[in-house]
Amino acid sequence: MLEQAGHAAYAVGGCVRNALFGAPVADVDIATDARPDTVVALAVAAGLKPVPTGIDHGTVTVVAEGIGHEVTTFRADVETDGRRAVVRYSDDIAEDAARRDFTMNALYADARGEVLDPLNGLPDLEARRVRFIRDAGERIREDYLRILRFFRFHAWYGDPDAGVDEEALAGIATNLDGLAALSAERVGHEITRLLSASDPAPSVAVMEQVGVLARVLPGATSRMLAPLVALEQSAALPPDPMRRLAVLGYFDARSLRLSKARQRHLEAYQSLISAGTGYTEIAYRHGEAMARDVAALRSASLGQPMPEDLEAQIATGAGATLPIRPRDLMPEFEGPALGDELRARERRWIESGFTLTKADLLK
Repeated sequence: MLEQAGHAAYAVGGCVRNALFGAPVADVDIATDARPDTVVALAVAAGLKPVPTGIDHGTVTVVAEGIGHEVTTFRADVETDGRRAVVRYSDDIAEDAARRDFTMNALYADARGEVLDPLNGLPDLEARRVRFIRDAGERIREDYLRILRFFRFHAWYGDPDAGVDEEALAGIATNLDGLAALSAERVGHEITRLLSASDPAPSVAVMEQVGVLARVLPGATSRMLAPLVALEQSAALPPDPMRRLAVLGYFDARSLRLSKARQRHLEAYQSLISAGTGYTEIAYRHGEAMARDVAALRSASLGQPMPEDLEAQIATGAGATLPIRPRDLMPEFEGPALGDELRARERRWIESGFTLTKADLLK
């Protein structure tokens, strides 16, 4: 559409990075020298649906076959305040690249698949080196969320054996106060994505060393994250950001504006990790996944392997059904007394290893 009208158009950023990295590609963003009104007009002429999602900053979402693509005019920053930028349009792809965060994100690809690399980001991508564009401190002060994005990118794309870019760490260390200006939602979103990486432990350890972890997750420690990741991998447990957040010792989901479901998940971890509840009972009350998670969290905290008979315990609990129902205790018990009596007999049943029969429980 754009190229046919004589305008430059390139896939840019994450889609190019991931394609070259061999990672899944979700959204395809497009950068162009065409101004937003031109993008809208060309989309309409092509029978596509333009949506002015960020037109004040040069972005039009063009919907094709039900899929939205953000089409953004080349831009250069005029002024930033640590969160939002005032931009001007540009015809220069190098100016557009210079306003991005990391060199591996400043990669462009045309319709033929040819990659344009205005800032020499390809060598960084190939070396799995996460590096800020030009001055790290300046990039961070444009948007302090880039501190967390740096560690998230290091967890997902960085080489854990190559260390962390020293210039980046220096820029981060001198701009820690800017983290206080970030909204809880933005912090929670980045932390969740960071902890979803296959092995975020090396990145989180550096976060702690440089002082970032204490700013965004007060009281958290990375000490048990690496043991947890090792246990997850040995038990074939998929990465789970809430399980990792729990092993950091951070349970204040509300401060990160996480969903209510995730809040409940963290609350369950917090109540069960140090409790004496057995895995059979956890599986019975909370399901197989919760029992495995608690086993992994307990084992990581103790520096021990997972229990050898864990799966047998879980299978027993997950398949158990209390043999009696409230009606079996009526009319002898009613109201609050009925609930108390049912719970007492359920406790006897659990403590028997789920072996007591209905007849046993009604004696």
